[in-house]
Amino acid sequence: MVKSMTGYGRARETRNNRDITVEVRSVNNRYLDTTVKLPRAYIFTEDAIKQRVQKAVSRGKVDVFVTIDATAADETAVTVNEPLAKAYLEALRKINVLGVGVLKGDYSAVDIARFPDVLTVTKAEEDLETVQADICAVADKALDAYNAMRSVEGEKLAADIGSRLDTIEELTGKVEARSPETVKEYREKLTARMQEVLQSTTIDEARILTEAAIYADKVAVDEETVRLRSHVSQLRGMLASDEPMGRKMDFLIQEVNREANTTGSKCNDVEIARVVVELKAEVEKIREQVQNIE
Repeated sequence: MVKSMTGYGRARETRNNRDITVEVRSVNNRYLDTTVKLPRAYIFTEDAIKQRVQKAVSRGKVDVFVTIDATAADETAVTVNEPLAKAYLEALRKINVLGVGVLKGDYSAVDIARFPDVLTVTKAEEDLETVQADICAVADKALDAYNAMRSVEGEKLAADIGSRLDTIEELTGKVEARSPETVKEYREKLTARMQEVLQSTTIDEARILTEAAIYADKVAVDEETVRLRSHVSQLRGMLASDEPMGRKMDFLIQEVNREANTTGSKCNDVEIARVVVELKAEVEKIREQVQNIE
């Protein structure tokens, strides 16, 4: 089943007290171009997220947005600078012995803790592997939602292209039916002209047949119509494939357009020319749709 290159997916989960939100969106692009935007503190997960995108998407301009609220997960640690605390305490005792001012003989822990740098508050180190695993797990769910949306859009594209392929086959049938008639009409016109010029009912039938055969060979579009039907059949097969077929379909639709142009240039007939114009209009509409297929 074909997938659209445009899509959007979002997932939000709380893992290990971290509120993680991942959004994925994409637009058309010739190749895969992935951009990941996340908080600077979690930049180490960028490569892991890109690897997951590469497994899920073959081409397109993909933007991944990651937001993390780690307020509830922040753990702090209070450490005591013991040598400094002892130095402060020893200094206070010396000052007390000197009898400078009015000082207490005993000093509480609160007194010592008030001095600069005795207590240091730091944020506990995070388990980077666990954090990365949590972010990637939410990213996987966002990618699942993103791919589900692309599949829905792909079904619509496939249905539209399929109906237009039906139209192309129908128009091709009209060309095949009309082409022999142009040879018959040419032969009749050639006979009438020769009778008019020669002023005689005695016409060299062999000459007429030869000229008609030359003309028939010149305007024959059997090869073109056969290739048109073959290309349409291949396109139908691509629409049913589970593999990304956008590039192949784009190439093949160019071949369909080329066959249509050749048919139009060969057939010097007004009715066939009108059919070819309709056929090329359908081809152009398919080409526009194919640009959206992965």
